[in-house]
Amino acid sequence: MKVYLAMPKDAEVTKTFFPPELIRKLEDAFDMVYLPGDSRATAEDFLKYARDCDAVITGWGHPVISSELLSGTKVRLIAHTGGSVGSLVTPEVYDAGVKVISGNLLFAESVAEGVVAYMLMGRRRLPHLVSSVRAGGWDLQRTSPTKGLLGETVGLVGFGTITRALIEMLRAFRVKIMLYSSHAPEEDYCKKYNVTLASINEIFSKCKIVSIHSAMNERTLGMIGKEQFDLLCDGALFINTARGKIVKEEEMIEALKENRFDAVLDVYYNEPLECDSPLRTLDNVYPMPHVAGPTFDRRPLIAGSIIDNILKFERGEDMELEISKDAAARMTVGG
Repeated sequence: MKVYLAMPKDAEVTKTFFPPELIRKLEDAFDMVYLPGDSRATAEDFLKYARDCDAVITGWGHPVISSELLSGTKVRLIAHTGGSVGSLVTPEVYDAGVKVISGNLLFAESVAEGVVAYMLMGRRRLPHLVSSVRAGGWDLQRTSPTKGLLGETVGLVGFGTITRALIEMLRAFRVKIMLYSSHAPEEDYCKKYNVTLASINEIFSKCKIVSIHSAMNERTLGMIGKEQFDLLCDGALFINTARGKIVKEEEMIEALKENRFDAVLDVYYNEPLECDSPLRTLDNVYPMPHVAGPTFDRRPLIAGSIIDNILKFERGEDMELEISKDAAARMTVGG
C-alpha cells in the first residue's frame, strides 16, 4: 500500500506527531512518499505526490481536498492528524467512496481533560493564589474566596465528541448537567449521566459554570452575546474552548468589565490575541493561548492510532477513527 505523508517530514510540528519510531513504523508497513522541503503542503503538491498513492496523511493547514483534486489520484483514504475535517474535505469526497479518518476521538478526550482543568483553575482561582504567594502574600482566601466543582450545576453548549468525553469525566464530581444542542442525546443517555436538556438562555441563567463546545459554522457564528452574559449569576464561570467567533467578543468584554463573573478563554475572535486586548489584562479573565488540547504528549499516540487505522483499512476492517459524512458536516468549519 502506498501512502503519502503530506506534512514536511523534518518540520518540528511533524516530529511531534511522528518521532523516529513512528516513521520506522510507517516505512515498515507502507511504501512511503514524503512531502519534500519544510513548507506546508499545497494542492499542487497533492496532485504531484499523491497521484499513485492509496492513502494520504494530512496535517493542520492542508488545502481543501475536493473530489476534483482526488480525481487526479488513486487515493481511497484520507487520514488527518488533526481533529475536525470540516475544512479539509468536501461532501463530494464521501460520495466518491473515499474514507476519512482523523484524530478527533483522541483530540476530544484531551480537550475534555483541559476543560476540567480550566473549571478547577477558574473556580479555585489558582492563578490569583500563585501570584499572591509569589508577591509575598498568603491568605488570599479572605479577599478572594475560592469555589469548588463538586456538586455544582454545569451548563454545556453543544453536544459532540468532546462533550461526551467531558460528561464522562465530570461524573467523578457528581455535578448536575444542563445541556443545549441541536443534536441532543437520547433520553436513556440523559438519565444515565444526570443531564437535563435546556435552552441556551436557561443554561446561562441557572448554571454556575458554563462551557462552550459547539462547532463553528454559519448557524453558531456569534450566537452568544450580551443577552446571555447578562443572565449569568454573580460569581459564575464562563469557559470557551470551542471557537472565538461563536461569541460576540466585544459584548463579552463589556460584560466582563462589570466584574460579575470570571472567564477562562482558550480561543478568541482573532488569534493570536491582540496585544492591546482587554482580555489580556482584566483581573477576572484567565486567557490561555489555545492549548486546551491535545497535550503534546498525546500527539504520537494520535499518529500511532492513525497508522493502525490505515492498516485496518488495508485489511478491510472497521476503523474506530472513521469520520462519517454526517459527522463531518457537523464539525467546525474555519478557524
